[in-house]
Amino acid sequence: MRAFIVLVMLVFGSAMSSAATFDGYQCQGDCSGHQAGYDWAEQNDIDDEDSCDTSSQSFNEGCQSFVEGGSGIASSDDEEDE
Repeated sequence: MRAFIVLVMLVFGSAMSSAATFDGYQCQGDCSGHQAGYDWAEQNDIDDEDSCDTSSQSFNEGCQSFVEGGSGIASSDDEEDE
C-alpha cells in the first residue's frame, strides 16, 4: 500500500510540475481554449480587452493575451525552468 501511495504522489507531482501556460496564463489541460481565444482575437483584429468577455475564462485569457501583444505560444513550466 505504501508503494502505491508513493507512486500516486510521484505521478501527481510530475503532472503538477509540468503545468502548461499560455503567455503567462495558467492552462487547465492543453491550452486549446487559450489558443482559440488568441486566434479569434487575431482574426478579428481585437484591440480592446472589453471584447474578450465570454463565459470561457481560458478563451478570454487567450483573447487578452493577443490584446496585450503576447506571442500566442503555450509552454510548460519545465521548458521555462531550462
